[in-house]
Amino acid sequence: MTETIAQIKQALKTAAADDVRLANWRQDDRQGVQQALAAFDRRQIKLAEQKAAFLSRFSEERPLWQQGFSAIAGVDEVGRGPLAGPVVAAAVILPKDFDQYGVIDSKQVSPKHRQEYVQAIRDEAVAYGIGVVSAEVIDEVNIYQASRLAMKEAVENLQPMADYLLVDAMQIDVDLPQQSLIKGDARSNSIGAASILAKVTRDEMMVAYDQEYPGYDFAHNAGYGTAKHLAGLKELGPSPIHRKTFEPVKQYLQ
Repeated sequence: MTETIAQIKQALKTAAADDVRLANWRQDDRQGVQQALAAFDRRQIKLAEQKAAFLSRFSEERPLWQQGFSAIAGVDEVGRGPLAGPVVAAAVILPKDFDQYGVIDSKQVSPKHRQEYVQAIRDEAVAYGIGVVSAEVIDEVNIYQASRLAMKEAVENLQPMADYLLVDAMQIDVDLPQQSLIKGDARSNSIGAASILAKVTRDEMMVAYDQEYPGYDFAHNAGYGTAKHLAGLKELGPSPIHRKTFEPVKQYLQ
């Protein structure tokens, strides 16, 4: 029986580039089938480009693997800019065969895909660690030093421990060889994975804080100064997780 166009379209959603059925489908002169094949070909081209870009982002790790380092951790932090909530860092040691091609700087990944990738990172990583530094400590030591403390904590929470660190634009106070990479989250898959893990972890924390401290819309703004957040700050004053040294929070201190 001849397959319907709808059946072929459905099959093409999960078909691989070497699917033996493709040859027959390409002989099908129905316009709907040919349109579906054209869309499939575009997806394959995009996937190939994504894969090539992903493999190129192991260019920092590959020479280190060849030198004998076997537990290279990417380290990144999120949450420097918000008015409320902690700064959160993650350290991730990826296996050499990690193949989630969309993993890159979390700012370049949609929330939906971040959720998909973070599950793969948690499931497939050799190890990962999280570091959290509160708003209170941020106010005490400043956001730059707080970010370094969060990164240090993330590295120290790795099990097994890393033998080399690739860090996004920072030096960490730990006794491990390390390299600071400007825009490292877009240059190294390990740092990109850490960026996604840190972002999702912090977002989850801010959703929980929204229940504890309602009125600031933390679940949707993650502590950044949106209109709803600023309106809540003006009406309610700072919450216990607001950064008291940040403007405009300072304006509303009693």
